[in-house]
Amino acid sequence: MSQQVACFSIFSLLFMCTFGQIHYVIVEEVKQGYVVGNVVKDLGLNAKESTIRKLKIASHTKKHYFNINLENGNLYVIERIDREAICGMEEICLFNLEILAENPVYVFQVKIEIQDINDNYPSFSRDIFNISLSESTSPGTRIALGNARDPDIGINSIQTYSLTPNQHFKLGEKISADGIKYPELVLENSLDREKQKLYEFTLTATDGGKPVKTGTTIIRIMVQDLNDNNPVFSQDIYRVNLKEDVPIGFLVLRLSATDKDEGSNALVTYSFSHIYENPVNVFALDSQTGVITTKQKLDFETEKKYEITVEAKDGGGLASHCRILIQIEDVNDNAPEILLESLNSPIPEDSLPGILIALVYVNDLDSGKNSEVSCHINENILFKLNPSSNNYYKLTTVTSLDREMSPMYNITIIAQDEGSPPLITKKTIQLIVSDVNDNPPLFEKQHYLAYVLEHNLPGSSIHYVHASDVDTGENAQILYSILNTNIEDIPVSSYVSINSQTGIIYAQRAFDYEQLREFQFQVLAKDSGSQSLSSNVTVKICIIDKNDNAPKILYPSSDGAVLFEFIPHSSKKGFLVTKVIAVDEDSGHNAWLSYYFLEVPDGSFFIIDQQTGEIRIARDLKDTDSLRQKVVVLVKDNGIPSLSATVTLNMVVAENIQQVLPEIGEQRRDPDNSSNVTFYLAISITLISILFIFTVILTVICKYRSTSNSTALGTLPRAWYPQLSLTYPSDGSLPLPYSYDVCVTLDSKQNEIAYLKPLKNVPTDNLVDASDSATGNVSSIDNALLANLMQQAQPNTEWRFSQAQRPGPSGAQPTEEAGVWPNNQFETERLQAMILASANEAAEGTSGLGGGTGTMGLSARYGPQFTLQHVPDYRQNVYIPGSTLTPTNAAGKRDGKSGGNKKKSGKKEKK
Repeated sequence: MSQQVACFSIFSLLFMCTFGQIHYVIVEEVKQGYVVGNVVKDLGLNAKESTIRKLKIASHTKKHYFNINLENGNLYVIERIDREAICGMEEICLFNLEILAENPVYVFQVKIEIQDINDNYPSFSRDIFNISLSESTSPGTRIALGNARDPDIGINSIQTYSLTPNQHFKLGEKISADGIKYPELVLENSLDREKQKLYEFTLTATDGGKPVKTGTTIIRIMVQDLNDNNPVFSQDIYRVNLKEDVPIGFLVLRLSATDKDEGSNALVTYSFSHIYENPVNVFALDSQTGVITTKQKLDFETEKKYEITVEAKDGGGLASHCRILIQIEDVNDNAPEILLESLNSPIPEDSLPGILIALVYVNDLDSGKNSEVSCHINENILFKLNPSSNNYYKLTTVTSLDREMSPMYNITIIAQDEGSPPLITKKTIQLIVSDVNDNPPLFEKQHYLAYVLEHNLPGSSIHYVHASDVDTGENAQILYSILNTNIEDIPVSSYVSINSQTGIIYAQRAFDYEQLREFQFQVLAKDSGSQSLSSNVTVKICIIDKNDNAPKILYPSSDGAVLFEFIPHSSKKGFLVTKVIAVDEDSGHNAWLSYYFLEVPDGSFFIIDQQTGEIRIARDLKDTDSLRQKVVVLVKDNGIPSLSATVTLNMVVAENIQQVLPEIGEQRRDPDNSSNVTFYLAISITLISILFIFTVILTVICKYRSTSNSTALGTLPRAWYPQLSLTYPSDGSLPLPYSYDVCVTLDSKQNEIAYLKPLKNVPTDNLVDASDSATGNVSSIDNALLANLMQQAQPNTEWRFSQAQRPGPSGAQPTEEAGVWPNNQFETERLQAMILASANEAAEGTSGLGGGTGTMGLSARYGPQFTLQHVPDYRQNVYIPGSTLTPTNAAGKRDGKSGGNKKKSGKKEKK
C-alpha cells in the first residue's frame, strides 16, 4: 500500500485548470496531514494574498476531509478518506470542493479524484453454504454458489475463485449479463450416500490487488435422496423503479420461482442471499410468497439505488438465484437550504451604497428540476440580492441607511425550487445599523422662560433645560454649559450655573427685583461624539417682585418735625385740607397704595381718599368744633402680607398762626410734652413769628410809601424783603398788596421753615384783588394799574392731570408699564434729596410762590420743590391753598413760551 501511495502522490501533483477549476488526484486512505496540492500557487496567488483573502473551504457536507494551511497555501487531508463510503461502487470517484476567498469575494471550484486502493477483503454472504445433493445427481451437474463481494473496483475487486481440491467436485464459473462471475460447483463423479454423506470444501475468492486479499466460505454438501430439479426464476435480473415518497409496506416486487419436482422437492422458499445492511433494514421479503415490501421510508438523497440477490430453494435443497436492481426516483421533498457564508453586521449608517452585507449560498438536495432554485428578497428598496456564481448570491445595499429611521432591518431571503409543487424556504437576516454622530442635540423648546421670586436662596434650582439626541451611546450623551456673556458688565456665571449632566439651572446669588428685573443667557447642549455636535437655546429669567418694601411717605415729612395744617373757619364741606404723598419701591400690586385714617378724634370731621391720599372736610365747620385735632394716617400697600407706614398730622382750625399760638403754648405747658425739644421749638416759633410780623409790617410800610409817590403800583426792591421775595416763573416779582399768613414748622434740629399763605377771601386763581381787604386802602391804588394787575389768565386746562394720568399711587391704580413713578431705590433717594433741598430753599426765603423756570413751587405745607426735568412729575400732589384746584403742567408750557392762556398784551402770566 505504501508503494501505491507513493505512486499516486506523483499523480496528485498533476492538476489541470479548465474553466477556473482545479483537478487533483489522490488515493484513498492517505494519512492525515497529507498534502494534496498547493492551491495558492495553482490559483496564481501568493502567500500574502492567502492570508489577506482568508481562503477557506465552503463544504456543504456533514463530514470535512480537507483543510487549507493559510501560511503556505497547502491543501491537506484532515480526515480518513474512504472511497467506498464516499462514492460506493462508482468507477470514477470525484470529490467537489469550493474554496471561498474574500477581499474580493470569489469561489474557486476544486475537484479531487479519489482513486481506489486494495483496502477491502472479499467477503461472502454466508460463512457456510449448506447444499443438499441427491445421490442420483449425474456428473456434470452444476450447483450455483453465492458469489463474493469486494467494495473495491477494477483490479482490486474479485478476480478468481478457488476450491479445495477433491475427487468429486470441481469449481466452475458463470458470468452474468453484466459481467459478474458467479462460482458454481460442478459434480465430476457420481455420489454414493452410503460411502460418504457429507462433504466440506473451502471456497476462496481472490482479488487482484497488491498485496492480494482473499475471502473464504465453507461449502457443506449433504448427500440426499434424489432431487434433480432446481427452482427456476422467471428472470435472472429484476429492475424496479420506486419513488422515494412511497409509504411503508409498499409492494416493491413479487418473485416467482418454479420447481419441476414434486412434493417437498418442489416446495420453494425465498430468502435474501446476498444483501448489505441498508437494504435489509429498508426492504422485507416474505419467504413463502416471495413478496418484497418496504420497511421504512425511502430517501433519494441518502441512497439512490439498491441491489439485492434473492435465493429460491426447494425442499430438496436445490436453489437458484436472481438479482433485483431497485432504482429510487427523486421527489421534491427537500426545501431549498439557505446558508450564510459571511455576514457583515453591524454596518455604519454612513456606509456608501453597494456595500456587501452577506454572501448567501442556496442549495437543494433534490435533483433535476427539483434542485433548480430561484432566490430573491422581500420587498425592500434599500437592499438587493445579486446572483454571483454556483448558487451564490450577494446581498448589498442600494441607498444610504439612516439608523435614526430604522436601527435594525430584518431582511428575508426567499428561495423557491422548480418542483411541483414548489417548496419555499425563508431565512431572515437581522442587519444592525451602527450609529454615527450625525444629529445635534435638540432642545424641547425654542426658548425657555422662568420666573423667580426675588430674595431667593443662593444655590437653589430655578429652572431646567432638556435636550435630546436621536443618536445613541456616546453620541447621545449630552453635556450642558452656559455661554460666557455679561449681564450689565457682570459675567453671567456670577448669576447662574448649570448642572452639566441634568441641565438644572441654579441661582448663584439672591436676586433683587428693584435692581434687576430680568436677564437672559444662552445654554449650550453638546453631545459626546467623536466629532461632537451642539445647539443652544435662550433662557430668560424674570424676577418676580416680592412685597419687601414698605411705603415711604414723602409728604408730610416724617423726620420728627411737628406739622400743622391750617383750616380756615370759612372752609366748607369738601375743602382740601392736605394731601399725603407716598411711594413704594415695589411694583405691580405691591406698589398700589391705599390711605386710611388710623387715628382720628372725630370720624365725621375728615374724610380721606383711599386712592389719592387727599384729606378733605367731611362737613361744614361749626363754632363748637375743636380748633386743633391730631390725625394719624396709615398708608398701606396691596402686597401679601401688606406693609404700611404712618404719619401724624395736626389739624388747626384758624385763620393765622397768632390764633393758635396760645394753643401751642398750652401744649408746651402740657406735662406730657415737657421735653427740651418741645421747649426749644416753642421759643423758635415765637422768635420766627415776631421776626415775620416785623418783616410784614416793614414791607407794608414800604409798599404804602411807594404807592404814594407814583400813580402806578410799583414793586419793592428785593433788598427790602430778600427772604420773602415771591417770584413767579418769569423774572418779575409779585406785588404784595395783600397780607399773607405765615406758617412755621420747627423740626428736631430747630431749623426754621416758613411759607406764606394768602388770607381768607383772597382768590386763588388771581392773586391780586380789586380791593385790598388787608389794608382797606383802595383809593391810593391807581384804577388802571389795578385793572392791569387783575387781568390774569384763567387756569390752563393743560395744567390738570386726569385721574388716569396721575402717576403712582395718587392717580388711578398704576400698572407696571406706566413708567412715570420712580421704580428703583436710586430714583427714590434722589427724589427725597430734592425734596429736602427745596424745603431748605423755602426756609431761606429764596423761593417764590411759583419757583424758578422749570420748577414747581410746593410750600412746606403742601410739598417741597424739585426740578421737573429730572424727577417724576408729582404736580398732581400740589394744590393751591383755599381752592380745590390742582395745578398741572403740560410739557413745555409752564414757562409761558408755548401753549397755555397767554394775554395778547404780552404781559407775563401770573400763576
